[in-house]
Amino acid sequence: MPTAYPKEFRRDVVAVARQGDQSRAQVARSFGISESCLARWLRLADREDGAGGSASTGRLDDATVRELLKRTKQLEQENEILRRATAYFARDILPK
Repeated sequence: MPTAYPKEFRRDVVAVARQGDQSRAQVARSFGISESCLARWLRLADREDGAGGSASTGRLDDATVRELLKRTKQLEQENEILRRATAYFARDILPK
């Protein structure tokens, strides 16, 4: 069974790790915890704080999804135009 650390201790460790002065390994070693434990605490803190944007939670907001769908549609249209243009010019080049 893992050791339960006080919330204050976790907050302090996460704060030090987020400063970026030391590597995760160094922070974990200095506080006497494992790197995987620190990584888990950082993920949990990101979710709780809402830090890291949508990428940390694996979810995208509606505006981002709409923008991505719009961009996808545009790129598909551009690809279709290029495919047709290639076929048009290729028929003049290919031997009969």
